[in-house]
Amino acid sequence: MTDKDAISQCRDNLRAQAESARQKFIDGEAIGVLLAERAYEMDQNLVRLWHHFGLDGEAATLVAVGGYGRCELHPHSDVDLLILTGPEPSAALEAKLTTLLQALWDARLEVGHSVRSVAETLAQASADITIATNLLESRPLTGDTSLYAELQAAISQDDFWPSAPFFEAKLTEQQARHNKASAFDLEPNLKSCPGGLRDIQTISWVAMRHFNASCLAELVSHDFLAPEELEELNTCRDHLWRLRFALHCVAGRAEDRLLFDHQRAVASLMGYRDDTQLAVEQMMKRYYRTVRAVRELNQMLLWLFRSTLRQRALPDPVALEGPFIRRGRLIEAAHDQVFDDPSQILALFVQAARQREVDTVSAATLRLLRKARRKQKQPLSELPECRAHFMAILRHPDGIKALSLMHRHGILATYLKPWQRIVGQMQFDLFHAFTVDEHTHRLLQFIERFADPEHKDIFPLGSVLIDQLPKKGLLVLAALFHDIGKGRGGDHSEIGAEEARLFCQQHNMNEHDGRLVAWLVEHHLLMSVTAQRRDITDPEVIETFADQVQDADRLSYLYCLTVADICATNDKLWNNWKGSLLRELYHAARDRLNAGMAKPVDSRARIREHKGKAHNQLVRQGFMPEQIDALWQRLSADYFLRFSPAQIQWHSEMLLGRDLEAYQVHLSTHVTRGGTELLVYGPDRPGLFAMVMAQLDAKRVSVHDAQIFTTRDGYALDSFVILEHDGHPIQDPSRINRLRHSLNTALTKGTLTARPLRPLSRKLRSFRVPTRVQFLSSQRKNCTMMELVTLDRPGLLAQIAQVFDRCELSIQAAKITTVGEKAEDFFMLCNPEGQALSPAEQDTLSRALVGALEQDQP
Repeated sequence: MTDKDAISQCRDNLRAQAESARQKFIDGEAIGVLLAERAYEMDQNLVRLWHHFGLDGEAATLVAVGGYGRCELHPHSDVDLLILTGPEPSAALEAKLTTLLQALWDARLEVGHSVRSVAETLAQASADITIATNLLESRPLTGDTSLYAELQAAISQDDFWPSAPFFEAKLTEQQARHNKASAFDLEPNLKSCPGGLRDIQTISWVAMRHFNASCLAELVSHDFLAPEELEELNTCRDHLWRLRFALHCVAGRAEDRLLFDHQRAVASLMGYRDDTQLAVEQMMKRYYRTVRAVRELNQMLLWLFRSTLRQRALPDPVALEGPFIRRGRLIEAAHDQVFDDPSQILALFVQAARQREVDTVSAATLRLLRKARRKQKQPLSELPECRAHFMAILRHPDGIKALSLMHRHGILATYLKPWQRIVGQMQFDLFHAFTVDEHTHRLLQFIERFADPEHKDIFPLGSVLIDQLPKKGLLVLAALFHDIGKGRGGDHSEIGAEEARLFCQQHNMNEHDGRLVAWLVEHHLLMSVTAQRRDITDPEVIETFADQVQDADRLSYLYCLTVADICATNDKLWNNWKGSLLRELYHAARDRLNAGMAKPVDSRARIREHKGKAHNQLVRQGFMPEQIDALWQRLSADYFLRFSPAQIQWHSEMLLGRDLEAYQVHLSTHVTRGGTELLVYGPDRPGLFAMVMAQLDAKRVSVHDAQIFTTRDGYALDSFVILEHDGHPIQDPSRINRLRHSLNTALTKGTLTARPLRPLSRKLRSFRVPTRVQFLSSQRKNCTMMELVTLDRPGLLAQIAQVFDRCELSIQAAKITTVGEKAEDFFMLCNPEGQALSPAEQDTLSRALVGALEQDQP
């Protein structure tokens, strides 16, 4: 057989085995069998090639290491090989090995290899924990068996990575890996994420090194693993293996990141089907529950292992109320029968709340908790003693710490039946960066930060309001239930409100508190939607919002819940722009509530106030009253109603004394509503908004707010709040100058240059958001309010503006909101006659927008 034929045969054998394995996978074959079969097929082909290239009889050994050494070979996994040689391999041997390795690459195998003598291998393994670990799981394939025997004898010695330093090295390695990723990444790495396959392997490595065991099952006889823990570990490992196997099949290559590009196809191959929840959401829910279980087992077992090594002396015990003790920052049960009384499960966390030093449950007590958790056949909330303990946690100043521990160790799900349904629940989008339960846990932590002086600058209003709430526990309870209805179909806010009502009744809370909690849950999105997708300079909007809130206490609770909810949704979501909008809405609504809802809004008084404050400041700066009045006579009353005195003052500063016949572009050096204000003034004309949007998009600038005015003499005075894409104001002077120059040039030329749209990002290509146009009811007769939801993409605002121009519509205001992959934008529009759109005009616009925006969808 020629070399080419041997290589071709190897490639064909492995391809046929992979196709057969894929079908077996679909048919439900055990995943461990499939991985072992792949490793066996690889063994046979490598041994044949070893023989083919004349390596029999040479002083060399072919050794499988790493995952291949464990007989865990996925369809496209790397084939990790160690070739052992004598101290000085001959030139002929080196030539044969080079030919063999070239043949493996020609066979399209992803080979990771090293060629070393036994001495070189031991020297490198002694200095590198990764190499040492690979050797512990190695197995010989073919060749000179004496070389492998020599290696095994050496690594079996007590001085080769003794148990204690081996443990510390693997623990350090794991901590470094965990610092790079989250267990709840939207695109998790199945191997290296916290709770992934590496965490299971780490448990195995450190324990097997210490006990000289060959597999996890042997650890049961050493009392290191309980039988049910072994079963749980194996179940978790097999599920992660199946995910990785399916991912390799879908990607067609070695891939460990479960990217959005592959998630739908992997879910389908795994057998999930769309139902109340999408197939991909069902798959990811199982994944997140699996990694949560692995993380807990990994933490518990490694802590237990450290205690067996007795590397650190334990602090002296401090007796606590009930059958509990504290050792430093650890809380633990005083004896193994503590949780025979289920109410003591909740009592443990009451004590954790009361002990400021405590932040962790000891490993031995965690093992007891896990056993008690498995025994519970009904929610703990059905036991009166447990309900009393839970209410004590809610009322305690440090109750959130206890709730965090309960969440971490699965006790919240054991206590609250509705919580069980959201554990691991994800939403297949780019907006929600965490599972529902983890998002809620983070929300509680942000509520804690409001009271922390270190975060006062980030949450100035929240830090004041959190101490003024009549009962902080009601806010915590609303936080626990605000998303608890997700994943069931229907309106999650309404479902959550009903669950909250039932909880409050079950826990004998008074009717007022129960109504407040249920109201907060049902309306937890009200404030963010109003602030970000409505014109909060409009008194009608403020009046409607205040009417829904009804009183100042509700407003304070809702503000704190809203800010924490936004911050906990996505690490990149909160910025000064959102903070400014919410504070502005809070103060406007509070003033309206304090004035009394029966009293009509006095718009004229507000206009006089804004004018008076701005006028006084301008006069102090040296502007003549006649100049100011001449400019202001060109502006409508609506202008003075919508802008703050500071904005009116700045606009006037920029325009007074300048040529008002030419286009002017100004960017503020001060922060306005958390962003940079852009002022564009000049002769009004069709396409002006589209032109500005196109230029800003070309400069990678995000537009968040737009106020569009036409003066009495036909000039445009347009104000935009713009930010960099990272959510920060634009403050670099050179950046500001480039933006101003670009806009001035475009406006002076007066033509909109067509620019090719930038391609969608990889993540956006995985989503499709049907374009939806909705017209909102309003008392206004001179404009129509419209909401637009579509896929976010480069150049979107310019596209939308061009549609408005073709329909001959004018924009009065806009709010631009990006929610993950979605654009959720709000516009106030009028027709050429300056009136609200007729039903026919609305229909024409809706069709035009859908037609323009759907064609660019993935």
